[in-house]
Amino acid sequence: MSHVGVPRGTVRKRRSLALLTAGVLTIPVLAGCSSGDEETARGVPQDIAPAARETVADGSTVNWAVDALPATFNAFQADADSATTRITGALLPTLFPMDRTGQPKLNPDYLESAKVIEREPKQVVLYKLNQQAVWSDGREIGAPDFVAQWRALRGKDSAFWTARNAGYERIEKIERGADDLQVRVTFSKPYADWRALFSPLYPKEITGSPDAFNDGARTTLKNTAGPFVLRSVSKSKGTVTLARNPRWWGDRAKLDTLVFRAVAAKDRTQALADGTVDVADIDAATADRITLARRDRGNNGQPLNHGPGSEITPAQALRSWAQAHGSDEDAAEIAQAAREKNRKAVVAYAAEQKALRDFAVRKSLEPAYTQLALNGESGPLADDRVRRAVARALDREELARTVLGPLGLPAEPLGSHLALAGQPGYKDGSGALGEQNTKEAQALLADAGWTRGGAAEPPKDTKAGSEAEKKDGKDGKDAEADAEKKTTDDAEADKDSEEETDKDSTDKADRDGTDKADKDSADNEAAERKKADQASADRDSEDSAASRDEGLYIVGDDNKPGAPAPATVGSASAVHVLAPARTAAVQGTALLRQAGLLGEHGAVAATDKQPGGAAGAYAPVGTAAPAPAAAKGQLGKDGKTLTLRFVLPSGPGSQSLRSVGDKIAVMLEKIGIGTEITKVPDESYFKDHIASGVYDLALYSWPATAYPATDGRPIYAKPEPATDGSLLVEQNYTRVGTDHIDQLFDKAAAELDEKAARELMKQADARIWAAAGSIPLFQRPQLVAVDKKLANVGAFGFAAPRYQDIGFKNRQAAGSPADRKK
Repeated sequence: MSHVGVPRGTVRKRRSLALLTAGVLTIPVLAGCSSGDEETARGVPQDIAPAARETVADGSTVNWAVDALPATFNAFQADADSATTRITGALLPTLFPMDRTGQPKLNPDYLESAKVIEREPKQVVLYKLNQQAVWSDGREIGAPDFVAQWRALRGKDSAFWTARNAGYERIEKIERGADDLQVRVTFSKPYADWRALFSPLYPKEITGSPDAFNDGARTTLKNTAGPFVLRSVSKSKGTVTLARNPRWWGDRAKLDTLVFRAVAAKDRTQALADGTVDVADIDAATADRITLARRDRGNNGQPLNHGPGSEITPAQALRSWAQAHGSDEDAAEIAQAAREKNRKAVVAYAAEQKALRDFAVRKSLEPAYTQLALNGESGPLADDRVRRAVARALDREELARTVLGPLGLPAEPLGSHLALAGQPGYKDGSGALGEQNTKEAQALLADAGWTRGGAAEPPKDTKAGSEAEKKDGKDGKDAEADAEKKTTDDAEADKDSEEETDKDSTDKADRDGTDKADKDSADNEAAERKKADQASADRDSEDSAASRDEGLYIVGDDNKPGAPAPATVGSASAVHVLAPARTAAVQGTALLRQAGLLGEHGAVAATDKQPGGAAGAYAPVGTAAPAPAAAKGQLGKDGKTLTLRFVLPSGPGSQSLRSVGDKIAVMLEKIGIGTEITKVPDESYFKDHIASGVYDLALYSWPATAYPATDGRPIYAKPEPATDGSLLVEQNYTRVGTDHIDQLFDKAAAELDEKAARELMKQADARIWAAAGSIPLFQRPQLVAVDKKLANVGAFGFAAPRYQDIGFKNRQAAGSPADRKK
């Protein structure tokens, strides 16, 4: 379990895992004061309806939507997911949770202090525990819990099924301090991100043996130390119920119970309307419905001007009435059924809208960013000039506006791989790559040998495998064409035909006319007619081959001309987020489960930017084929066009990603790069494409982290060759890295001066930009529907929730939506 199997990119020692199922990856910054050359970019504040504890009522229940029941309650296992992180955050100690600026902040509920007390000869950290901190069984939290977790996670005992060991392998020993409330941790080598360790902290009963670690915490947590305890798990109801912890020593939880309920993204509007949930991450479409519901509050019972039936014009309504009451009984029956169906839909929609008035949309920016990943393992993108050309072709501001603009959020492109705006240490490093510039992008491609006429040039040599077969197939077709021409043409026409096949049609035809000046005009006209016919036949042959290559595609479903343009919607529920495993404990989301939130099953692979018809029509082999690449002005080299495989998820929650993908394809087309957009099923998007390296371009997200030296390294580490010829990629799914980048990460991880460590991270970020394997686009939007009577919950941004502060304002708890019945 310590190694997640990926066919072409095996993990070495997984220092990171995946978090954020809802689509994110975490990369926050180191704590400390900002340096003089740091950017002053300010992050978007959290939106949680803050309220003082004395204004929040005691009692009641809150139902909180999660994507699915957690696969495990052990945050250090490979299948830990966003639900694992969300739930364990209310049950277990987090020693340094992130604050609203993305910095780790000491948690006084568990620690009185924690600091480095020695640097030489070895780093020593002394933890002083809160003397009231106890597990739910009454035992004090102490050094034995720290020792057991270190031994389970340090990577020396393969019997423990761990997903990561980052930082724990640097610990040399853990001892009791001056008393039972002190824990002394000695490191074998310096470790700057020591605050990342022991969060969450599990009791020794779970981490003390492989059996307990591997299986004991998967379905239950019998011993906890948070404001809540685990009361029950119901698979049939899809709920995890937490109850107030009677032994909790901190601020008493305002809620009696907190229920996490599994609700799919597509069902959340209905769940909110019928009172099943009080808090839910939502997409832009649901957010729009809540906004409309609150706007329509004062319409005095008038029909809604949106929803089912709102698009029916007066003329259409009159025609429908006439048909329903006409003399044609069959037509009348059909019209009456349609009218009744529409009436029921209008009534149901109006009822939902009325219920949605009780909710507010809390919005901020999620602690995660979306990137364009460029797979540099093989193909055209193995050339850094081509990668840089792709990056220089992108208008990142326009892409950010596509997703964030409609939501009223700041549409600023992200300038760092290792910090988000608002975090200390954030600096825009994109200058190492350069701004958007079409001419310079074209110059980079030309320098790499990709030219307008390159697709028509014969290959310089024969290559093995499928490429050789393609070349042989092309040669075979040329030979057949030559044979056919020789049976119908004389020697002179045969010469002309060969010149036409060599792509010298216009100029050579003029020269041929001069050389044959002694022939009579009738012969010349006949030769010209034969050449024109042959050129047409060649084009037909190319079109037919292109059609065979395309196979089956969906007309109009891949943004081809003739199809409606995709809606530009910022979807907060699009879920493609990978996250460092260490952060999984803090942010949550399983690497291999992240694609499950993308939506419904995928569409058939489609090639973008080609003639099409009505959306949803199928064009099987043999029907009107897309224009061949050469006709579209694509660049080429050695007889091959410059076309990149662009893999996107097909689910409904990923519509905004597909809109971004469509815009990227148009931007690349302007510099002569073609894209084959393939929409794949959600369950295979990450596992079978991103992790396996079966893509050229892809969009997915990484969450923010307060520890970039630890969490960022496996994402950008230089791949290493394995003995079987594959690559060991850790989490670097772009397969692009350098020794210098690795060295900067290693130096930063060992640098105990926080200012110096941040400077090293800025240098690393600049080199990651220059390598052009990952192009940050924008920080992801965060939209949360919350009962408007609830306080201290919503779009948290960077900060971890304070579950004990969540509740209903004043005395309104008794009427919580979760208690309403339809």
